[in-house]
Formats: sequence, C-alpha cells, structure tokens
Amino acid sequence: MSDSPEFLHGPSDGIEEALLKPVVAVVGRPNVGKSTLVNRILGRRAAVVQDVPGVTRDRVSYDAEWSGRQFVLVDTGGWASDASGMAAMIAEQAELAISTADAVLFVVDANVGTTDEDEAVVQVLRQSHKPIVVAANKVDDARGELEAATMWNLGLGEPHPVSAIHGRGSGDLLDALIAVLPKDRTSHESSDGPRRVAIVGKPNVGKSSLLNRIARQNRVVVSDISGTTVDPVDELVTVGGTVYQFIDTAGLRKRVKEASGHEYYASLRTQAAIERAEVCVVVVDASESISDQDLRILTMVENAGRAMVIAYNKWDLTDEERRRYLEREIERDVQTYSWAPRVNISALNGRNVDKLERAIETAAEGWETRVSTGKLNAFLGRLAAAHPHPVRGGKQPRILFGTQAHNCPPTFALFTSGLFDQGYVRFIIRRLREDFGFEGTPVQVEIRPRERRGGRGRPTS
Repeated sequence: MSDSPEFLHGPSDGIEEALLKPVVAVVGRPNVGKSTLVNRILGRRAAVVQDVPGVTRDRVSYDAEWSGRQFVLVDTGGWASDASGMAAMIAEQAELAISTADAVLFVVDANVGTTDEDEAVVQVLRQSHKPIVVAANKVDDARGELEAATMWNLGLGEPHPVSAIHGRGSGDLLDALIAVLPKDRTSHESSDGPRRVAIVGKPNVGKSSLLNRIARQNRVVVSDISGTTVDPVDELVTVGGTVYQFIDTAGLRKRVKEASGHEYYASLRTQAAIERAEVCVVVVDASESISDQDLRILTMVENAGRAMVIAYNKWDLTDEERRRYLEREIERDVQTYSWAPRVNISALNGRNVDKLERAIETAAEGWETRVSTGKLNAFLGRLAAAHPHPVRGGKQPRILFGTQAHNCPPTFALFTSGLFDQGYVRFIIRRLREDFGFEGTPVQVEIRPRERRGGRGRPTS
C-alpha cells in the first residue's frame, strides 16, 4: 500500500455510480413517517422508529424490491430550512442523498397539510431535476384521501395517499415509483461483493469521525453528543484501490436491556451489524482508561467469530504519561486479544489511518486461512510428541486425528481418545497461531472424544 495521502478516495472514484441498482432517496420534514414508510416498503423493521422527531440522522441505505425490480432505498433525516447544530448536519445529509439519487420519494403528512417547510423542500427538489413521487402519508381511511388531494398544490404531480403504519395504498405508490426509475445498469460485479467492515465501540469514541476520515467526506453526522449514530450506516469506500463496505454503528452501552426507545433498537442493530460483517474495527478511546465496556465489546466480537482490528483513537489527546499507562492497561486487560492487530490513530487529524487498510487485510486473510489436513496432522503429531496431554485419572487422552472443519473463523475438530483440559486446548490454540499465523482472527478448537464400542457406549474420560 502506498504511503501517499492519495491512498484514500471518496465517491469521486465512481463507486456510487457503479451501483447496479437505481437509488431512491426518501426525504421530507421531521416526523412525517419516512422511516415507517421505509419499513413498510422493505416488509421488515429495519429502520429505527420512534414517535419523536430527529431519530433518523444519517443516510441509511437498504436493498428493496417490488414487482421484480430491485432498487436501493435511502432513508434520511428530517429536512428543515432553518436548522442549526445537529439538525443542520442532518439536513445536509438529506441534500447529499437527493444529489446522488436517481429518484426522490417525497413524504408529506396529509393530516397536517402543506407547510412552509414542505414548500422549502419542494424548492430544493426542483433544483435537483430528479423524478419525484409524492407520498401523502398518514391516510388511514377514505376520509384522509380528500386531505391528501390538497397536496396537488405542491406542483409535483399526483400525491399518492398511503398509510405507512397499515400499508394502505403502498402498492400503488411503489408502482408509481418503479415507473420513474431508470433501467437497471449491467455489470459483471462479483456476487460476493466488497468486504464488509463494521466499526464498533462505546458511544462517542470517534467511530463516525473515523468513517468520514477514511471516506474523505462527511458521509455520516458527527457530534460531541453521545449517541448521535442510531442506524447502522453502510458506505462504499475505496481504500488503496480496494472497495470496502464500511458499516458505522451505534455505540454499545453498558446495559442494553436498560436502554429505552430508539437506543434499545439501535443496540440490537449494532449487534446484527457485527454478525454480518467480516472484519470488526473496535475503536477504543486512548485518552481514557480502558473500561469494562471496551472489554465486553472485544469479547462480543470474538464470540461472534469475526476478524478484529483494535484502533486506539484520539491519540492526539494523549501525552507521554497517558501512553505509558495505556501500555500497562493493554498488557493487563487486553493481552487476551494480542492476536488482533493494533493501530494507534487519530480520526481528527488522520494519524495512521492509512495503516488501517493493511491491518484490515491482515485480519481478513487470517480469518479466511485454511490448513490442509496433512499439514495439520503433522503439526499435531509433533505437538503431542513434544508436549503430551497430562495424565488424568490414570489415563492420558491422545489426539487421534484432526481436521479443519471450516474457516471464517478457522475452526478445528480434534478427534481424541478422551476429554481434554481447557488449559491444554488453549495451549493447542497458541501453538496453532505460532505455526500458521491466524493474525487478527479468533481460532476455535472443538474436542470430540471417541465413544466406546460396546458396553454402555460411554465416552472416555
């Protein structure tokens, strides 16, 4: 990988243009039911929904399908013309979604009618010169259709009355949307797609800032306020000539069960993002002491069987004394995860962010490593000869045969003459790492004791 600062590229590389599916941006004022409508179209509860404005903050993409046509649905935060602070950043993300979309689904509240804010959104939409479909939401019965008809005065064509909660009129709306979408583009894209990398960690450790730094663009909303990111945000980014699908996630709090409202569902979606990722970049705040929550997140990623890179962020805020204490904390608390590549970074000024690409690739290669059965059994023979299992109860269990059951993560099945001590299993894992690498990935060893033939068929002890 080149050390040049040009190793990172944003959407100018044509990533978004290379998408096979047409893109639909869902926009509108806050709390008109955009995320609820997105969930209705998808047929599942994908977007976080709560009856308060401002829950959705970033551009969040979902794969959707209707009448055999596939398209990408981009949920956005509420747009407001006079917004300030975080609301202004949310509005900026909505405008970016409009600029990169092939069509726009404009959601209005039929019960409220046309407002000044709706008129302001219309001005922005007209400047985009994109096909626009108007969804008059919250029409739960026939009486609401008369109120929806007043949306003709927006000058954007026919308003389609829908009820995102009940599904009323959603089919007609989707038919109208499909009609304005461009034809699918053809490509020879691999079915596997880009490598999926989840960015996880506690709230406010700099996960979104890191994604923006890697993308060299403000892809997601960043704020000092803890819990800014709610929905997992998928972004395609080119790093060192390779396209990755980065997943920015909500911060995992100490007690998920005690969270309420959108925080609870955001935590569940973060856990789901870890499950569908290949590599997890665990971001730790280097300027603060390593907390129990940091260790719980590391354990969560390991238990999920995902490749892992540990990024110690905010390195620019540490002095020599703090770095010395951090090394002690790592040696004391994080030694269990010494197999994970470590990178000291600063998302704010870009320090060592270029080294993340090599660390991610190293972890992914370790995660996908496969050892042939011949090499594995030769290794096990040498290991057993030099360091046999201790005698337990007058018996010494032996390894009869070993094979790699599967990779991603590397999992080995050892057929033995009896049960093994956990300490000896850990010793085997350590020696596997010494001989075959497996950097950046958890290694699992399953002991399968041989059952006795005849008698009661009890396994050997």
